[in-house]
Amino acid sequence: MALKTHLTRVDAVTARPLYGPTCQCLAEFFREEFQKHHRCLDEHREYYSEVAIAQAEESPGKILQQMEQLCRRSDACEVVGQLLRQFETVTNLSAFSDPQIFH
Repeated sequence: MALKTHLTRVDAVTARPLYGPTCQCLAEFFREEFQKHHRCLDEHREYYSEVAIAQAEESPGKILQQMEQLCRRSDACEVVGQLLRQFETVTNLSAFSDPQIFH
C-alpha cells in the first residue's frame, strides 16, 4: 500500500500565514488523534509493507512537530481535519472505534 498517495505533504500545508496564539486544547486534541492513527498502524504493522510503515511513521511525526504552527492558522480545523481524513483513508481507524463512545 503506498501511503504517500494518501497523505498530503506537510510542507504544502504550512504555506498560509499564522493567525494568532496556539490554542493548546485544540493542539492537544489533534495530537491525540494523530497518535491514535499511529497506534492503529503499528497494531496492524503485519498488513503493511516496510515502505508504507516507514512513510506512516514519518508523516505523523512531521505533522506533530508542526502542530503548534498548524493550530495558529485561521483555518487550523479545516487543514488538520483534512490531514486526519487522509490518515483515516489509510488506517480506517473509525471502523475499529466503539460507536458507543462519544468524544
